[in-house]
Amino acid sequence: MKRLNKIFIAFLLALLPMMAMAQIDGEVIKPRAGKFLLQNATVVTITQGVLNNTSVLVDDGKIKQIGANIATDGAEVIDCSGKFIYPGMIDGGTKLGLVEVSSVAETVDYAEIGNFSPNMQALTAVNPNSVAIPVTRVSGVTTVLTAPAGGLFPGTAALINLNGYTPDQMYAGFKGIVMNFPSSGRRGRYDRRSDEDIKKANEKAVKEANELWEKAKSYGSLVSNGAELDYYPEMEQLAKATTGELPLLIEVNAASDILAAIKWVADKGTKVIFTGVAEGWRVADEIAKAGIPVVTGPIQALPTRDSDRYDTPYANAGKMAKAGVKVAIRTDEQENVRNLPFFAAFAAAYGMGKEEAWKAVTINPAEIFGVADQYGSVETGKVANLIVADGDPFETKTNIMHVFINGYRMPLSNRQIRLYQEFLDRSPGLKMN
Repeated sequence: MKRLNKIFIAFLLALLPMMAMAQIDGEVIKPRAGKFLLQNATVVTITQGVLNNTSVLVDDGKIKQIGANIATDGAEVIDCSGKFIYPGMIDGGTKLGLVEVSSVAETVDYAEIGNFSPNMQALTAVNPNSVAIPVTRVSGVTTVLTAPAGGLFPGTAALINLNGYTPDQMYAGFKGIVMNFPSSGRRGRYDRRSDEDIKKANEKAVKEANELWEKAKSYGSLVSNGAELDYYPEMEQLAKATTGELPLLIEVNAASDILAAIKWVADKGTKVIFTGVAEGWRVADEIAKAGIPVVTGPIQALPTRDSDRYDTPYANAGKMAKAGVKVAIRTDEQENVRNLPFFAAFAAAYGMGKEEAWKAVTINPAEIFGVADQYGSVETGKVANLIVADGDPFETKTNIMHVFINGYRMPLSNRQIRLYQEFLDRSPGLKMN
């Protein structure tokens, strides 16, 4: 019976997106393509400074023109006087679209059985109709990396835009193979293993990683030389990392493990991105010297060690950036990716500074993921992922007025907003005795 109840709940959750579409007086409001002229705004380009009293023309999904006195020429005019235009924010690491309700197993699709499944594609598992996606959009987040989790090589992450009917429509041009680097520490305060057992487990995991890597290299070499091999999708996918076709996203957090990971990748000859990096501030100079970019987060977290200051996670991103590391910020969230601007705000307030924090959620992740020619800043020719706000989106009091993704004007509604509106003014109301 319990199993049937769970299946029934999962069925209802599958229907939620259809019930949760934006509606006004019963009319469904969908994302709308077109030609839009955003007039007389303060444009925060990220890469080319701040432009006052400037207009932005959006057409055919792209930013067609930026400047003053742009001709209307059939465009829908949106008055942005007193407003600010920013590039849409990019979250460098989430499970958005892979989880609907984390407590209902039938709606959780970010982990596979086993320790070695690099061929598992996060993009395939993305639910474009996830209720959490419009919740995320209204905070100004337009693009996210959605990633699998689990074993040593749990799968392949993908960068997606938060608009589309299919995963392929959402795909934003980047994939990377996730690796959970073997940890030399305890799994938590309840880990009762001896130091010797921990050491042996770490050595075993590193040995396994090395063996899999060498097998993948051999597999790739044989295939490139015309060998006909049995179907082995796991090796076929990992081989793409050994040749540099796909980067490795290495999840690593403890300072000692970060140093070990730097050493491990030194002779691999592939593009590497470190993710997590909770203790990066301890070895920031070494990361910078290795030239490895970092996607760090969550920012609003507890310190990794009891002896650390309370604000250590808040200051981590800023300290790495000041050491010369290219830093992007992630929420590492499943359902609350909407909090990305406030994660960046904490990083800005605790040493990173507002300008660098904005780069960490726009142009930096775009550069790290190799899509900076399309995303991450307000520039002519780039994809029209834009947000219009009445202030700084890092501040909770700011309202996001308009969101554009791939040039589509997005409805600023979601299930949470509609529930708020429904119960704000109830009719018939409650009578107090």
